[in-house]
Amino acid sequence: MANSIEDYFPSGKAPQNLRIRNIQAPPADAARPDPDDLAAAMEPAVEILSGRSIAAITGAGVSTDSGLPDYRSPGSPPRNPMTIQQFMASESYRAHYWARNHIGWSRPVQALPNAGHYALAHLEHRGIVTGVITQNVDMLHAVAGTERLVNLHGRGDRVVCTQCGRYMDRAALHEILTELNPGWSEKHVEDVEVAPDADAAITDTADFRVADCPRCGGILSTDVVFFGGRVDPANVVAAREIVTDSEAVLVAGSSLSVASALRFVREAAKTQVPIVIINRGPTRGDQYAAVHVYVGTSRALPYLDRFL
Repeated sequence: MANSIEDYFPSGKAPQNLRIRNIQAPPADAARPDPDDLAAAMEPAVEILSGRSIAAITGAGVSTDSGLPDYRSPGSPPRNPMTIQQFMASESYRAHYWARNHIGWSRPVQALPNAGHYALAHLEHRGIVTGVITQNVDMLHAVAGTERLVNLHGRGDRVVCTQCGRYMDRAALHEILTELNPGWSEKHVEDVEVAPDADAAITDTADFRVADCPRCGGILSTDVVFFGGRVDPANVVAAREIVTDSEAVLVAGSSLSVASALRFVREAAKTQVPIVIINRGPTRGDQYAAVHVYVGTSRALPYLDRFL
């Protein structure tokens, strides 16, 4: 049963500018400390963050309670992500990528924001969170209502032509790929393993037909940063501005294994900006943190919204 709005907003009523959808309760097997334990765990974080403006950095752990997997939790399967060099150089690699993405894309597009997403959006609405820098491509922060949002690793909801730069909706491309590959989706089971970047674990992809850019015939790519690719410099600037505008940094649901996000933690530490990490496991930024709270974000972030 889904939790109520009262669980996530102190006033019992969400602000009008939030695009509220059904808030999903965390899975039954998710770590859910009782209120007393949660209060004890969160007390140091509340003490540090109280009265400060906060830059939030989020990772895949924020979306796990929306039914999306993360990369590095215990038991997560090993992955061998395709590099941008492979994707651009080989038609067979592109067929392999799009065949898997065509199946996997349906998983994140059906996901709904959870309590953690809504809590960050509400904290921004209250003027406490200055902005959210996310490593996720699922766009759930935007759906929840976050307005100052930097999608550091791109957006999974759109596609870009690598030649002419034209953007198109991922949903529109899905229809084109479905027409080019009739019956493809039906051949694959619904419970296939899907990574956070919509990569479905399918091996037999040789017969998949790939669509080219409808404008120029160029190579279409999801508008995300591939392994071995480069973060858009404009996104780096925008993210750095959020951190500069803030008096504290909150890392939520990220192991900070990727340098693109870790850099902002390091930069904040150099200027003695306090850093709070909320993540169920250790992170590469622990040495810079004033406190690390080992609690799930869908419980911890609403707690911050209630007590900051």
